[in-house]
Amino acid sequence: MPDTITSMVVNGVTIEAIDKGRENANARPILFLHPGIGIDAVAPVLALLAKGGRVIAPSHPGFGTSQIPKGMTTVDDVAYFYLDLLDQLDLRDVLVVGVGLGGWIAAEIATKNSARLSRLVMANAVGVKIGDRETRDIVDIWALMPEEFDRLAWFDPKVGAHDYKSLPEAESLSAARNREATARLCWSPYMHNPKLKGRLHRIKLPTLFLWGMADRILSEQYGRAYCGLIAGAKFEPIEKAGHFPHIEQPEEFARRVLAFADAPAAQAAPRARRA
Repeated sequence: MPDTITSMVVNGVTIEAIDKGRENANARPILFLHPGIGIDAVAPVLALLAKGGRVIAPSHPGFGTSQIPKGMTTVDDVAYFYLDLLDQLDLRDVLVVGVGLGGWIAAEIATKNSARLSRLVMANAVGVKIGDRETRDIVDIWALMPEEFDRLAWFDPKVGAHDYKSLPEAESLSAARNREATARLCWSPYMHNPKLKGRLHRIKLPTLFLWGMADRILSEQYGRAYCGLIAGAKFEPIEKAGHFPHIEQPEEFARRVLAFADAPAAQAAPRARRA
């Protein structure tokens, strides 16, 4: 399957996107929302997911080579951008898959307007405050040296290690833009929207939380509590993976996502909360 990197213009903002599986006109649309480290066009998980549909994996505004308008300063803004993108492409019954920051964006989209969505998958997602004001839910990544970050974020720290001095200029620039855009969108409040927690009851879609169990940026307790805020959401651990399970365990990640997408509606549907 050929890799297709294209550009899209949404409300005057040009972004880059990976588009796989578009040759099948009847393919299920899968919107893949990447974490703060960005997305690689040759990431194995994209080809694996494309076996079950058409995968559209944009670089968020400000990431990679995508533009970002001056007024886009929050994840809330990015969610509205993606709602416009879905309208522009006229995508329907979209399976939204988000990892880390992408999971936060996915949740924001679903609380606003889920008319074009079918199901939601969130993996090691940030976006809400679970503990009290004295409890840090999410490790301060800006206080970490690269080696410390890799040790906490990955099951195998060698997977995330990069010698940025030896990277091609385009890759180095992309990595710098990814870090800058993450800071711009997530610095304050740190890695969450104080209003999102109170909006999650609006998500009526079948929802799956996938969780890399070796993640030490976030805890399993955080993930399970986050999952519990969405009616009927299911929590499934992925072993031998950290904060980026789609990279460390791409086959298992894609298998879980597509199995959830293909599950009978009665099995995936959210259950009503008990009073």
